[in-house]
Amino acid sequence: MSAAVFLCRRTPLCCRKYILNLGKNQTQIDFTGRTVISHYKNTPKVNIFHKQTPFQFLRKWYPWNPKNSRIFGQRVHSTVAARIESSIPLNSQKIVGKWLFGCAGMVFGAVILGGVTRLTESGLSMVDWKLLKDMKPPSNQEEWIAEFERYKTFPEYKHVSNQREMTLTDFKFIYYMEYAHRMWGRLTGMVFLLPAAYFWRKGWLSAGMKPHVLLLSGLLGFQGFLGWFMVKSGLEEDIDIPRVSQYRLAAHLSSAFLLYVMFLWSGLSHVNSRQMMPKTLQMLRLRKFSFGVTGLVFITAFSGAFVAGLDAGLVYNSWPKMADRWIPSDIAAFSPKWKNVFENPTTVQFNHRWLGQSTAAAIVTLWLVCRKAPLSPRARTAVNCLLAMAFVQIGLGIGTLLTYVETPLAATHQSGSLVLLSFATWLSHELRRLPK
Repeated sequence: MSAAVFLCRRTPLCCRKYILNLGKNQTQIDFTGRTVISHYKNTPKVNIFHKQTPFQFLRKWYPWNPKNSRIFGQRVHSTVAARIESSIPLNSQKIVGKWLFGCAGMVFGAVILGGVTRLTESGLSMVDWKLLKDMKPPSNQEEWIAEFERYKTFPEYKHVSNQREMTLTDFKFIYYMEYAHRMWGRLTGMVFLLPAAYFWRKGWLSAGMKPHVLLLSGLLGFQGFLGWFMVKSGLEEDIDIPRVSQYRLAAHLSSAFLLYVMFLWSGLSHVNSRQMMPKTLQMLRLRKFSFGVTGLVFITAFSGAFVAGLDAGLVYNSWPKMADRWIPSDIAAFSPKWKNVFENPTTVQFNHRWLGQSTAAAIVTLWLVCRKAPLSPRARTAVNCLLAMAFVQIGLGIGTLLTYVETPLAATHQSGSLVLLSFATWLSHELRRLPK
């Protein structure tokens, strides 16, 4: 619950009492004393003077000009809101935090399932999207045959049948892979929405958390739309190779990563207690550096979506050079030149390689800088985990490349990018600026 201060610019100095709107209760601020006068037992008391006399407080913050009016409202609001949010029981905050961690885990599972679905080329096996009808797969042989015959009318079956014969058993495998991915997405929505409605009704969500919950609800729905929008691009008749658009795949994956980070950040805010850091220039730079590294990890994962969408991992399968060259000859083969960044498999792989290596170098540099910084134990653990996972992820990427994108290794590499982003987010959360 938050509080708002209602002040009138025309109120004379002799009027010394103001009312804080605290929902059902009200609290009076009496400028003749150091504490707030409360007329209700359960109303929280707020000290807004910060070791100042009432006269000094009024002289500095009394709102007879617009600038001071805005600042006054912000300062009192932040102070009161922090105290009132603490009125939510600590146990309830922990429960909400664990729920948010559970939602992050569901998104993590959806990313893994989506990666395996993409690697096994199962994403185009379900050729339509219906919210309720999709929840029941074919239940008998006749329904399976009818579904298989419908799949045969789309370009992917024609492309696959030119390379090998697809049986009904093969079709059932790819169908169940896509079915599992879609059902997991629906389950993620239920795991989020049902407890959210319960916590909202119980009053366990703070005023600042409620808009956040609404935003997460919208992103979940948008994520489902992006999934079908992506699949639809691979079912069109006028494409040479039946696969989803790399642009839509990148949008779908990055949206899932963003959703995961928001769940994780909110969960950490509810579960972890705040640890004060020294307010020095070194810590300010370190905070900015950590957020920059987190953004770099996200961009590298985003570029990986283009590698997956174009099957660019099969173009050059050597490391550190690409076919005995540091810069391949066909890196700018497309025209206009900007298309090479998003549509040329060689350029896409080249960019992903160097983004990954640059991210690893940035993480090593961040770790070295953190060695000399006065970090809290949790922040120290986070940066150590980030460094270790960076080396693991680089090893997984090289292994995926050298083994010609074997499905288990490639799926582990994709999930490893999310683990790396988790540690970067954790570190950034530990180094964040705390409210006054």
